[in-house]
Amino acid sequence: MRWLLRKEDLVVSKGFLERQFKLSEHGTTVSTEVTAGLTTFMTMAYILAVNPAILGAAGMDPAAVFTASAVAAAVGTLIMALFANLPFALAPGMGLNAFFAYTVVLTMGYTWQTALTAVFLEGVIFIILTGTNIREAIINSIPVNLKRAISAGIGFFIALIGFKSAGIVVPYEPTLVTVGNIASAGPMVCIIGLIVIGVLFSKKVKGALLIGMLVATAIGIPLGVTDLSAFNTDHLFSVPSLAPLFMQLDFSNVFSLDMAIILFTFLFVDMFDTVGTLIGVTAKANMLDERGRVPNAKQALFADAIATTAGACLGTSTVTTFVESAAGVAEGGRTGLTALTTAAMFALALLVAPIFLVIPAQATAPALITVGMFMMSPIREIDLDDYTEAIPAFLCIVMMPYTFSIAEGIIFGLTSYVVLKFFTGRRAEIPNLAYILVGLFVLKFMMH
Repeated sequence: MRWLLRKEDLVVSKGFLERQFKLSEHGTTVSTEVTAGLTTFMTMAYILAVNPAILGAAGMDPAAVFTASAVAAAVGTLIMALFANLPFALAPGMGLNAFFAYTVVLTMGYTWQTALTAVFLEGVIFIILTGTNIREAIINSIPVNLKRAISAGIGFFIALIGFKSAGIVVPYEPTLVTVGNIASAGPMVCIIGLIVIGVLFSKKVKGALLIGMLVATAIGIPLGVTDLSAFNTDHLFSVPSLAPLFMQLDFSNVFSLDMAIILFTFLFVDMFDTVGTLIGVTAKANMLDERGRVPNAKQALFADAIATTAGACLGTSTVTTFVESAAGVAEGGRTGLTALTTAAMFALALLVAPIFLVIPAQATAPALITVGMFMMSPIREIDLDDYTEAIPAFLCIVMMPYTFSIAEGIIFGLTSYVVLKFFTGRRAEIPNLAYILVGLFVLKFMMH
């Protein structure tokens, strides 16, 4: 009888998930979505270790930053799941956290409380811009071919992150980058993971990315890449307090010129990183509508804005939609159930962080590299015979990895699109809002 009850409960649960996330309508299943959510989490769990280290350099309590990061990621991703029904995860963004710590605090000399205030104001402004449909209008103003290029550019960008974290691509002064020591342990773990993932995908095995990362993690133990000493049972089920950071905002410098520059930078980078991620990953998943628009874009942007505002109150840098969400999409994630799973994992990480932090970057790298390949598919639909379309698309694609920034790729792509269309007499093809965006791009470079 108890078994029957549990079985009935399971049927009821699946029925609720079907109604909430419209799984059949999106051609997916509970198991596929859960696997996708786990995959997304594993590819971005590194932020729970990296963010405390970066913000700790600004004088913030690393343990409290860990808690703030996990809670902000869980809250933002949960809103994305339930409000937007999209398979995207959110967390404090890389790049923006470095700007927060190394530029605003350590270079410009402001306190981390002032920096948190700038993040808080950014979130409030984004809530207003989203409520007035301005951010959604920006997404819709980007031409379809550029949306396809953004997907491909993100593919190169993600792959570069993977190669870099595995030690396969390393800095080299004469040529900027070169190949690392492939025979060393880190690159070998990544390469083995890539082979495992490639074989599993070829055999159409579900959860190939997740299995590949777990295998790479296991292989990394005897090779000394997977550091089991990080698995400290003393910290299991012990959540660090948020008290040192919670609501530590300082509005005394709000009306200074420096604050305007700081706020503009946060706004600009977050705006176009988020827009690029939403467009690129949605294009890859074939989820753009018949007019090339992102479904539920307004709700997704609200999730991003609310998470940023909440994150500042909790004590972390800008929360944004993570490009690593593409890993879950590659595993078949199509609905908010993927995001819900990822949110649950971030909440769980608060209690068992050592388990997740054992997974080395070299083990997540093969997943990122593989996802980079998957993100390339929309490039086939770009009209390469029309140079007013092909050149902007090309610049958008290559400038993302070359500048290590999704936002910069969009800037080069959209600016060249407007310029080429304008001077070839095809002004009717330029969305009106694109002129304003290019003007902002020029302003950004002038302020650089």
